[in-house]
Amino acid sequence: MKTNSTLLLALFGALAANAAHAVGVTGELGTTGVGVHFSVPLTSSINARIGANVLNYSFDGSTSNVDYDFKLKLRTVDALLDWFPTANQFRLTAGVIYNGNKVDAVGLPTAGTYTLNGNVYNAATAGTLNGRIDFRNFAPYVGIGWGNAASRTRGWSLSSDLGAFYQGKARTSLSLNGCSAGPAICNQIANDVAAENLRLADKADDYRVYPVIRIGITYIF
Repeated sequence: MKTNSTLLLALFGALAANAAHAVGVTGELGTTGVGVHFSVPLTSSINARIGANVLNYSFDGSTSNVDYDFKLKLRTVDALLDWFPTANQFRLTAGVIYNGNKVDAVGLPTAGTYTLNGNVYNAATAGTLNGRIDFRNFAPYVGIGWGNAASRTRGWSLSSDLGAFYQGKARTSLSLNGCSAGPAICNQIANDVAAENLRLADKADDYRVYPVIRIGITYIF
């Protein structure tokens, strides 16, 4: 984590040191949400780029046992280097992403009941099923793109990114709060919730690699 933090600080420093040169500001939309990036040239073929992206989105999903109301909260900060191997706008990109992405989950009873680990419980006495899915804080990014946001040509231009970052194995937590079914039943529910958490973790494991597709509009000062 210290290395990743150092890289972020170094890129902040590069942006500040090169503020007198061309600076590009890009507003964008994509799989990481709505975002803005700032770019400055480090050399004739390498730019430093830093930005942030956010998005809130709700959707329904399920494991084999339980239906959920999911609330996706995308929160990322990118520290990237863009390399232009040729004289055109094509670029290769690598860097590190601060990954604050998470998903909050609320279990939805079916006909007033939860089915947990094959056992059926009255939702009114079982309590409220809440969960969270998140990932490690820093993730490496690689990708390609189009558009030089720190070129010598002032004015408007289009940009795009296509890549992915590796966020690793998901961390899941699932709990049932407010159980009033009695100690024996509540203990059994707790064991079944632990088994359901494993199913939720298995479902979330499909998202170790997060795809990045973005299009944007840049203004170069």
